[in-house]
Amino acid sequence: MSRTHVSATTILALLAGLTLASRAPSADEKTTKKDEEGFVSIFDGKTLNGWHPSAKTGHSRASKNTTGGKWVAEDGAIIGSQDIPGNGGILITDKKCGDFEVVLEMKNDFGPDSGLFLRSTEDGKAYQAMIDYHPNGNLMGVYGEGIGGFNQRNFTFGKKVTEITEDKSNLVKLPISPEKWPEFWKHGEWQELRARIEGNPPKVTTWIKGVKFMEFTDDKKRLPDTGGIALQVTAGEI
Repeated sequence: MSRTHVSATTILALLAGLTLASRAPSADEKTTKKDEEGFVSIFDGKTLNGWHPSAKTGHSRASKNTTGGKWVAEDGAIIGSQDIPGNGGILITDKKCGDFEVVLEMKNDFGPDSGLFLRSTEDGKAYQAMIDYHPNGNLMGVYGEGIGGFNQRNFTFGKKVTEITEDKSNLVKLPISPEKWPEFWKHGEWQELRARIEGNPPKVTTWIKGVKFMEFTDDKKRLPDTGGIALQVTAGEI
């Protein structure tokens, strides 16, 4: 079964001036620029302390909402997969956050559908920074998960991870040309994704490897001012 490696040894997030991180730093990495900027680890690299799975989303219907996918801390990473065929869910932080920035590293298989949920509820309503790492999918677009289904993206994957096409209908121009994408994105390596949410109605900004890919400002308040940070494994075929 394909697995979703949605966060590596580092997750960083920023709450009202405090940023969280999700990679357990090595001994020679303990003082980094991110640490100096106020990033705090929300994943210890060994356990899922501070996180819990939720089976309340629509992705857990195959288990009749009794389980929310399989989530383990393994080799310094959080790894998510379906626990039974067709049954996913979310792993969500115990702590609720308001304005924050979150940074993670991913090394997913190409095929599964995942996501980084911002201000998530227990039943998975959230502003999703997309990790739709599959044909016709996208990275770091903004999707209204359970809150309207709006989909703001500026590129779409082709049949291969090295192929993307630009969506020119979006107001945010694609910062990396399709021709340069294979040089920019190195499948099979740990690579950084970042998302920030602020205000309510919120502005959501996302980056891939330090390059800004999307900025979306909502025109209405759809969720409470605070919510969890969540990782998703979809119920779809993987």
